[in-house]
Amino acid sequence: MQIVILKNSAEVAKYGANIFIKQLQSKADSVLGLATGSTPVSLYQSLIRANKEQQISFKDVTTFNLDEYLGLEGTHPQSYRHFMNQQLFDHLDIDKAQTHVPPGDAENPIEACVGYEQLIEAAGGIDIQLLGIGRNGHIGFNEPSSGLMSRTRVKTLTKATIDDNARFFAEGEYQPHLSITMGIGTILDARKVVLLATGESKAEAILATVEGALTAACPASALQLHKNAVLVIDEAAASKLSDRDFYKHIEAENQKLLARLAK
Repeated sequence: MQIVILKNSAEVAKYGANIFIKQLQSKADSVLGLATGSTPVSLYQSLIRANKEQQISFKDVTTFNLDEYLGLEGTHPQSYRHFMNQQLFDHLDIDKAQTHVPPGDAENPIEACVGYEQLIEAAGGIDIQLLGIGRNGHIGFNEPSSGLMSRTRVKTLTKATIDDNARFFAEGEYQPHLSITMGIGTILDARKVVLLATGESKAEAILATVEGALTAACPASALQLHKNAVLVIDEAAASKLSDRDFYKHIEAENQKLLARLAK
């Protein structure tokens, strides 16, 4: 894994956005894996600006989102389809027919999971998969104990994840306890994975992901198996890593090498 430690959340978002911008500049018909939550919002804002400034276009892009609450229609204000439309798709020159979110209102969720995998395969696979990380190390809605080679499926959310997400639902409003999520194996199939994490609350999860054992107890630790995974984190999220200075040294050397190659 490439570990990039930056000063703050703004720098994390800028670094992550630049990865996606360069991808779209080199391959206009890229297939992007996207995520929801508070962490990627600033990255999405950077992509919107780049699109408005005509640095990049999304007209040939296909997207697949990681997950969706089971039991919510796409028009529900707490659905991830609604989130993606509001935070990204409504502001781009993208064909929404080419934006895919697991169908939370599917009549047969099991068949819908199989169909989602087939859509990803038909698109040629995902070029870059964006991830956040939960405090318990979950990626997508792959909670601890998830199989490290799992595929898109229905998952039960842990109480910790439900509690973390409760702030998005009004008191007394129905909050789903089930989801459809890409599996860890599905995520690992992406040609590149970019995980963003900010804040001290993510420090234990980042420690387990980077320096801990490969284990289903920390689903994100599966990224140790990926040949092109980039973790972009701020100082607070990196605070418990024992080799912080070494990771910073490696990244500095990487940037020097890239600068030489660009000449």
